[in-house]
Amino acid sequence: MSEQYSADVVVIGSGIVGALAAHRLALQGASVLILESGPRIDRATLVANFRNSPRKGDFMSPYPFSAWSPHPVYQPEDNDYLVQAGPYPYKAEYIRIVGGTTWHWAAQAWRNLPNDFKIQSQYGVGRDWPISYDDLEPFYYEAEVKMGVSGAPNNGSPRSKPFPMQPVAQSYLEQRFQERLAPGGYQVITNTTARNSRNYDDRPACCGNNNCMPICPIDAQYHGGLAVDAAEKAGAKLIINAVVYRIEHDDKDRIVAVHYYDPQKNSVRVTGKTFILAANGIESPKLLLLSASDKFKNGLANSSDTVGRNLMDHPSNSLVFDAEEELWPGRGPMSPSSINHLRDGAFRAEHAPFRIDISNSSQVASVTQNLIAKGIYGAELEEKIRYYSARQCSLKNVLEILPDPNNRVVLSDKKDALGIPRPQVHYAMSDYVHRGMAAAREEYTRIAQLMGGTNLRYSPDGIYGNNQHITGTMAMGSDPATSVVDAFGRAHDHPNLYIASTGIMPTAATVNSTLTAVALALRSADHIHANA
Repeated sequence: MSEQYSADVVVIGSGIVGALAAHRLALQGASVLILESGPRIDRATLVANFRNSPRKGDFMSPYPFSAWSPHPVYQPEDNDYLVQAGPYPYKAEYIRIVGGTTWHWAAQAWRNLPNDFKIQSQYGVGRDWPISYDDLEPFYYEAEVKMGVSGAPNNGSPRSKPFPMQPVAQSYLEQRFQERLAPGGYQVITNTTARNSRNYDDRPACCGNNNCMPICPIDAQYHGGLAVDAAEKAGAKLIINAVVYRIEHDDKDRIVAVHYYDPQKNSVRVTGKTFILAANGIESPKLLLLSASDKFKNGLANSSDTVGRNLMDHPSNSLVFDAEEELWPGRGPMSPSSINHLRDGAFRAEHAPFRIDISNSSQVASVTQNLIAKGIYGAELEEKIRYYSARQCSLKNVLEILPDPNNRVVLSDKKDALGIPRPQVHYAMSDYVHRGMAAAREEYTRIAQLMGGTNLRYSPDGIYGNNQHITGTMAMGSDPATSVVDAFGRAHDHPNLYIASTGIMPTAATVNSTLTAVALALRSADHIHANA
């Protein structure tokens, strides 16, 4: 054991949320140390990995796996890092390298709606947040400026200032969906994204490569690696391959140090004044549970027994169909636009709300594989590739699941290469979700009809995708008996421990959770600075 480092603020995790909190605090004069369990990989290497990978549809394929900082891998086979305890499989995807999982995100950077913060009061379901939309609004804007968010003004969330950028130019597919769905009462709007529509922050505008997932090859799309670069430029120090395995407290319940292993399992103790736990919604509760002590036998920050509980995501179903006209998806961003009017309403008392995403991903590979599997070859193969690649479209939803304490992350009895227990997940779907999925399927059918769609292929009932928005496992709240952190992200049980993560969100809403998590982290950083 050695003690080599100390800082005013120690941040555990270098994803976009922790890195932007570190950036803010470093600019304000604090000494900041960021501990990242994985290696540092540059964009050029990741782009080359993607180019050379035979698994173009696997968004994890460009990202290296390290034995000391493992993450879930499902292709070509499941590595069983995330242990499934049922009854529904939760195959979360995340990356443990410098910058975290936003390396391979779609860059959707939506704000929640005002009613998303009070669904228990409004609709009698879920739980209310201890803050309002207005409390978070200035930090939403700060996050949008840092990340370079482009968006349409009619996206449903009130704003005090305009977006930093206009939306990225519409693809032909997006334009035709917009024109053909309008008579049916559907407003198609360009997605709010952390993607440049012009030169911004010394990065170029989007040029339409259409592989935003798993990697933007030109950094037109913001990601956690850029956030780490900014934090280091502001004065923060980054330590890579530092696998934190224990958080240490004193007899006054204050956090005094964290302990990490290097890849050779040498242990290092790091001291600080304030600690920010900024791993994701699975790795953060895992670490709190690992840090159990004689006083906190159920893990740190867990006097409420809610650490790891209320796991949420955005399960989705989908429809693939053939439009009656050539749309040629594959030009421009992969997820350019969506339908948003079903994100809120009185129906939320009965079934889950959702947003409908319209895909613009190239269909050439999937169409070709399907045709070859049917035994089609030669001139007919070429003709049908062109026909179906121009017309095949897909829709999916982003649906809210309600908090359920039985959906949770715990420690398993299986261990990784360093001897650290792997996380185990218990997950299930409710009738509230199933009813929302049925409502979404009805909307898909109407949309396909308006597009002159044929050959409709719905995803199987009860089998849902989209496990990348890990939410709710360390929920914020006003009552220490039912929550992990307060309205500023500070642990109820430890006055100098803050949690910055999608995991502190009490509910999941209907949009990708990254922007909200960054805004919450900036609000926490503001509170840390004000109370230093």
